[in-house]
Amino acid sequence: MHRERIEVRTRGRGTYEITRELQRAVAESGVHEGLCHVFVHHTSASLIVCENADAAVRRDLERFFARLVPDGDALFEHDDEGPDDMPAHVRTVLTQVALTLPVSEGRCDLGTWQGVYLWEHRSASHLRRVTISIV
Repeated sequence: MHRERIEVRTRGRGTYEITRELQRAVAESGVHEGLCHVFVHHTSASLIVCENADAAVRRDLERFFARLVPDGDALFEHDDEGPDDMPAHVRTVLTQVALTLPVSEGRCDLGTWQGVYLWEHRSASHLRRVTISIV
């Protein structure tokens, strides 16, 4: 087993590709066949596997979520950190904070157009902690 943590500095809401960091961690682990588990330690950011060839896909997802869970919605009581606070939590619950990917031939076995992204759901920049575990 190999485990490490990475930090992702975000510039606010949006997606941040971490595929290279995962592939590097798997290569350094020496695991040839197995699993790569990725976990983000936050309640207002998530992880997704998404299209990596056209950034418009991720921008469209952002616009969809903005419509689905708008900032400042009067429905929400929790707004301790501003109008994007509860919407960020809802967005995280609707996506996921952990991914498990197959490892084959010493690499995460992703499809041709797949990338792994940290999705920041808050408007302000944050430093996000991600644990990568390879078995």
